[in-house]
Amino acid sequence: MARIELKTRAQMRVMAHAGVIVERALAAAKAAAVPGATTAEVDAAAARVIAEAGATSNFLGYHGFPAVSCISVNEEVVHGIPGDRVIVEGDVVSIDCGAIVDGWHGDSALSFIAGDPLSKADVALVKETERSLWAGIAALAGATRVSEVGAAVEDVADAAGLHPLEGYVGHGIGTAMHMEPDVPNYRTRGRSPRVQPGMCLAIEPMLVIGTSDSAVLNDEWTVVSLDGSRAAHWEHSVAVHEDGIWVLTAADGGASRLAPLGVVPVAP
Repeated sequence: MARIELKTRAQMRVMAHAGVIVERALAAAKAAAVPGATTAEVDAAAARVIAEAGATSNFLGYHGFPAVSCISVNEEVVHGIPGDRVIVEGDVVSIDCGAIVDGWHGDSALSFIAGDPLSKADVALVKETERSLWAGIAALAGATRVSEVGAAVEDVADAAGLHPLEGYVGHGIGTAMHMEPDVPNYRTRGRSPRVQPGMCLAIEPMLVIGTSDSAVLNDEWTVVSLDGSRAAHWEHSVAVHEDGIWVLTAADGGASRLAPLGVVPVAP
């Protein structure tokens, strides 16, 4: 098993700075994602926030990726390339974004419905995918092994009749955006890494209404559900230290969403 990078609490605080910039960039992108806007215009809103904060995008140029955010619509699950696609009323929009501050990375994603919802199933999809994220984060707070995160995510997905996307997982994060260990969104066999202080994990459930099978489009980035069913994607970067956990990509450390789950985050 590859070595897992462990961070000091001071390093986690820098990551939290990057994380809050990502949170603001996502808020700006969501505000821009109104019916009639193009996904390129939404990406530009995120780019402005990152630039004005003096941070660097960790998406732009990553293996050639041409934007600061991934914007995926409806059957596009993840890694959608911003462009001239026009957002329409009722679209399920997922935005994934990241930033670097002093060499340390933040990464987060959210999903929402543009304009007025046209489908109760879409509303449930977005809500339950977010709920699965927070269930996974809460599980991490008391976990012995990383696999307990995926089990918690899968429990929520199963109860909602949704399916985790196969082959796509969360990851470690720190001096690089994608690091060991993998963080699956479903139960796995075998022994996963032990949770230990210094770990920082990006937990990111990707749930679909229909089949869990997917395909990659000819742009070699955009992942779509194989049966064309809609999908949602939520993500937070989370730090584990001696006194607890802290959601690095939420200004309150995740306090408001973890309180109902019996978890009190502790700042590093």
